[in-house]
Amino acid sequence: MKTTAFTITSRVAALALLVTVAACSGMNTTQQRTLSGAGLGAAGGAAVGAVTGGNVAGGAAIGAAAGAAGGYLYDKSKK
Repeated sequence: MKTTAFTITSRVAALALLVTVAACSGMNTTQQRTLSGAGLGAAGGAAVGAVTGGNVAGGAAIGAAAGAAGGYLYDKSKK
């Protein structure tokens, strides 16, 4: 079976969504928003990496860091 960039991106996005949803129980809002941002950022970064022909894992890592920072800052602005 030939693995395409779209297939890889879809799997990474599904995994990020699953982890984000499953891991949020028992967390406070800051932790939830930071983790959700990291999950969405990882999926977005992986997608950009796959579409542009770049490194999918590198894109996911950068996206996760940016998403976590964004989620944390968003939480702090809401308090």
